[in-house]
Amino acid sequence: MRLTEQRLPERFADKPRTDGGTRSSDDSDDDIGSSCPGSLIVVSNRQPYRHEYEDDGPETAADADGTAGGSTGGAAERSIAVDEPAGGLTAGLDPIVQEANGTWIAWGDGGADFDVTDENDCVTVPPGEDAYTLHRIDLSEEAVDSYYYGFSNQVLWPLCHEFPDLIEDDDWSNDFAWYRTVNERFADAVAEHATDESVVWIQDYHFALAPRMIRERVPTEATIAHFWHIPWPTPQTFARCPNGEQILEGLLGNDLLGFHVEQYATLFLDAVEEFLTDAVVDRDESLVRYDGTTTQLVTSAMGIDAESYDRDARSVDDERATSLLERYDIPADTTLALGFDRLDYSKGIPERLSAIERFLERSPERHGEFTFFQKATPSRTGIPAYQRLGELVRSEVERINTRFGTDDWQPIVYTEDYVPHEDLCALYRRADVMVISPLLDGMNLVAQEYVASSVDGDGVLLLSDRTGAHERLGATTLTIDPTDTDAFATQLETALSMPAEERHRRMNALRNRVFDADLGSWMRSQFEEIRRVHADIESDEGDGDGGSNSNRDTDAQTPPV
Repeated sequence: MRLTEQRLPERFADKPRTDGGTRSSDDSDDDIGSSCPGSLIVVSNRQPYRHEYEDDGPETAADADGTAGGSTGGAAERSIAVDEPAGGLTAGLDPIVQEANGTWIAWGDGGADFDVTDENDCVTVPPGEDAYTLHRIDLSEEAVDSYYYGFSNQVLWPLCHEFPDLIEDDDWSNDFAWYRTVNERFADAVAEHATDESVVWIQDYHFALAPRMIRERVPTEATIAHFWHIPWPTPQTFARCPNGEQILEGLLGNDLLGFHVEQYATLFLDAVEEFLTDAVVDRDESLVRYDGTTTQLVTSAMGIDAESYDRDARSVDDERATSLLERYDIPADTTLALGFDRLDYSKGIPERLSAIERFLERSPERHGEFTFFQKATPSRTGIPAYQRLGELVRSEVERINTRFGTDDWQPIVYTEDYVPHEDLCALYRRADVMVISPLLDGMNLVAQEYVASSVDGDGVLLLSDRTGAHERLGATTLTIDPTDTDAFATQLETALSMPAEERHRRMNALRNRVFDADLGSWMRSQFEEIRRVHADIESDEGDGDGGSNSNRDTDAQTPPV
């Protein structure tokens, strides 16, 4: 596929604004932050800014940060660099918290993070702008090993992705104790900043216990919301969860609990009904009443900053794409299929390689002219399941290449190299086919990144029907069952043989969907729901009658978890 200078389609030109002007891709989404009903407190495992030591000079910590408080100690003779948000939810939320003059509470994992904070482990960010407070939680190695690598990623992650057999029959009591302790520390940090008007927005599975803990520590008028970014398992799988009832009880401390798609919310209600006998589930209204709190469930599929990917993809030229292909010994005129994943067992990479092998068996005429480029990012390498996966994937690539490759052509090019954002956009734009084949995935933002970067409009997306993204994009993708090797290989051949007119029609439809439901749209929908729940709580507190629609039964006492 040759890169062209095709003009931006009218659909993606400057968008109308409510004030009668036009909204370009450079305009900010300030209206999102202003829609937050109170002071915003974000709770996230990931921090928006990280401070790291450099070895290139004697700059002081205060010089590096611009606002550093507290003692720099031995760091005064070392320069400090600040890593800023690179993409995804963290980068998307950063300007919102700035707009709200809010607080962000996160694990401080940078080497110099605590050399720039004050005595309360807080620092103002962005550096030099002082728009909001970043409160860092300092975690010991044992805490990280047990809370993060242990219970979060060896229990909750495999459980929610329907891999219960990967939860080894170990005694998880120590890891769960650390998980609880870290959740308590985040809850304590929230309490330091929360007021009657606060909106606490918790992100993901690292904090399943925190909502009820926060509820016990903050004013009753504060609103607690939580977005669960990964799937929710079936009740049969959830039954394997150590301390499963406590996980549910913790999450039901939220006023609002969000999932990407309806299926996950339904499965959550199934688990509540099966494992919490005192809970009252209202499926018509998608809410749960339990232990003095009413938890409203909502679903909203997360998007990406589509305009930025479109813009960055247009900025790349033929030379960058050609250089990338040369770097990995890929022929310039190859038909290119692309996979881009974390090296995680949920992503279905071995199954994908099996489908590629079947395709090569069936299509000898494609030998020498087709290349599958798999970029895999090592992840959680200290966990045995991830180590085994990496070994399997690398050995399968070698075996398939040995079987079909020649001296001047390898059907699969595999790398674990870091790929800069600009190169990634060049690959997205250059790829004829993108293969997204997780065995289960909460959303999958890579699929949307590819679509937004396909500015020439002639790429084809193969998408697993087990991703949250399929609910939004599936009608105009080539749908695959990642475990059906023969059908998977057939869909790959269909993609490569698809007429240009159909490729453009499908991609234009996909781009409409991705741009219409981008990251900004998702955040607006979240704040609309938060504002509605916040208003209900204020009304209930003012009435003091604890009516049937109350989000908070003020007469009920919530015991410690």
